[in-house]
Amino acid sequence: MSASEENALKDRNLVRRLTAADAAAYRALMLDAYATHPSAFTSTVGEREGLPLSWWEKRLGAEADAPSVVFGAFDDMGALAGAAGLSFEDRERARHKATLFGMSVKASARRAGFGRRLVDAVLDHARAHGGLRLVQLTVTEGNAPAQTLYDNCGFQVFGVEPLAIAVDGSLLAKVHMWCDLRGAGRG
Repeated sequence: MSASEENALKDRNLVRRLTAADAAAYRALMLDAYATHPSAFTSTVGEREGLPLSWWEKRLGAEADAPSVVFGAFDDMGALAGAAGLSFEDRERARHKATLFGMSVKASARRAGFGRRLVDAVLDHARAHGGLRLVQLTVTEGNAPAQTLYDNCGFQVFGVEPLAIAVDGSLLAKVHMWCDLRGAGRG
């Protein structure tokens, strides 16, 4: 069995931190998400498709003091089926906070538990990171499946930002949510 075959077998039905070797698959997943669900993301496919692969590699946070990390969920064929990131605050007075970003699961992989496993991985990493007290996120108002997932993972709404993003001539609100890392557990 070749090394690539062994890696593909190892990655089946797994959630793990992505590395620079995953950058091309991560880029493809996210560009598809931006194109397929434009109202779910603040970034657009046009803004991200021209970025070099090195930008995506850096986004994955391979270095120890990286400003972000990204976790990936792999389907039973070993293909990247979803991803979720965690970015850290570097300002002294905000270092107790992190932000969950870029949550996406391919349509073909939904309802298989990948979303929950990704959020759990992000929260577990945040708890282990040291010094973090909460994780926050935004979800587009009206995205009930995503908001329900976050509710079930221990996130609570703390506000709604009106007119947060412009999508195809419409201004959409973002629901702001937070999770207390000391109180949230797996449900």
